[in-house]
Amino acid sequence: MKRIFFVEDDLSLINGLSFAIQKQGYEIDIARTRLEAEQLWLNGKYDLVILDVSLPDGSGFDLCRKIRQTSKVPVMFLTAADEETDIIMGLDIGADDYITKPFKLAVFLSRIHALLRRSDNFSQPDTKLDSNGITVLLLKGKAYKDGEPLELTSGEYKLLCLFMENLDVVLSPEQILGSLWDCNGNYIDNKALTVYIRRLRMKIEDNPGEPRRIVTVRGMGYKWKTSD
Repeated sequence: MKRIFFVEDDLSLINGLSFAIQKQGYEIDIARTRLEAEQLWLNGKYDLVILDVSLPDGSGFDLCRKIRQTSKVPVMFLTAADEETDIIMGLDIGADDYITKPFKLAVFLSRIHALLRRSDNFSQPDTKLDSNGITVLLLKGKAYKDGEPLELTSGEYKLLCLFMENLDVVLSPEQILGSLWDCNGNYIDNKALTVYIRRLRMKIEDNPGEPRRIVTVRGMGYKWKTSD
């Protein structure tokens, strides 16, 4: 049974969403403060983390950073902080999804299913991807550049795998969003995708300003380029 860690201080929201999550067959642990969350995180093992940004004793952003120091577990922000800078911040520090309040319960549950399903799919294969000095060991969930390990978030790892499974194929933003989030781009927009692309390029390109692995195809999308 999948186990979800929900960090939220609004009791009415906790009651409603925890019931809905449990009804889907998931276990759930709840923390209402950052301190409580940090303590539970140290003692628990989770398949998905759902974070609010504004907590009584701190920021969900800081908690996400701490989680990313030791884990690639999928992280979803569920928050009223809907400014573009907040969304970009959340994704840039390693979150895999960002939902703003108010939201539809069906969409929220669908996004949970998608994150958990994608996490499972990327942990099962026992094959290796290898191109342009980048190696991905799918069984171990590890990626390397010229033999040196890459520190990737789960979202970055999935995006890298998607490109390396489609060498020299132009992928439209809609195709990428649909493959990674099971949606048509209505919820995760192109701005968020641009953040993911930029962040991944910073880690795998020799010169991120002039990428030679993940290249932009003007008016069409992106592709993994295997040669000049």
